[in-house]
Amino acid sequence: ERWRTGGSGEVGFDQVFIASCARRELEGLSLAQIARQSGIAPVDTLMNLLLDQKCTVGMVSFTQSLENVAKVLAHPMLMIGSDSIPLYEGDADKPGKPHPRTYGTFPRVLGEYARDRRLMSLETAVHKMTGMAAQRLRLDDRGLLREGFAADVTVFDPTSVKDASTYPDPHRYPTGIPYVIVNGAVAVDAGRMSAARAGQILRPPR
Repeated sequence: ERWRTGGSGEVGFDQVFIASCARRELEGLSLAQIARQSGIAPVDTLMNLLLDQKCTVGMVSFTQSLENVAKVLAHPMLMIGSDSIPLYEGDADKPGKPHPRTYGTFPRVLGEYARDRRLMSLETAVHKMTGMAAQRLRLDDRGLLREGFAADVTVFDPTSVKDASTYPDPHRYPTGIPYVIVNGAVAVDAGRMSAARAGQILRPPR
């Protein structure tokens, strides 16, 4: 009943957007917009879409206060990561409308929250993304620039690093990050993705 009378419990249908779908014309539209186009109730639009696409539909919803996010980020026990889902590989056709965090999580923290809003020092921001997370997850050879550790390095300009991804146009690389090295291989070279595929699944020791 909560779905039928206005939303998914937390947000309305105008705040739930299609991120990925075989029907590409629906990507980037809200459930409310699709319902208006089809002339049926939003909850029926949702169910019809899930049935038609066999539940292979990705979505983005607006459920959080940005000010609360900022408060949580500044907490000393908070680590920084992302649960984004890449929808493509390389610089080929970029499908879908993924959440902007796919491209912008870490540059937004470095640029907006550390440099511009000064919620934390730049050093603290980097530590929350790297050494602190690696230590908590027991990844013993990651997270620090230290001899014998895996060569995972992001080279960025602290004065210009900034996320560029938006909800309408999410497939935009950040600025101010010319090089990314993964396991010793250059993954981003002069701001462009290379052909290197050196990433791997990491597990803590048993």
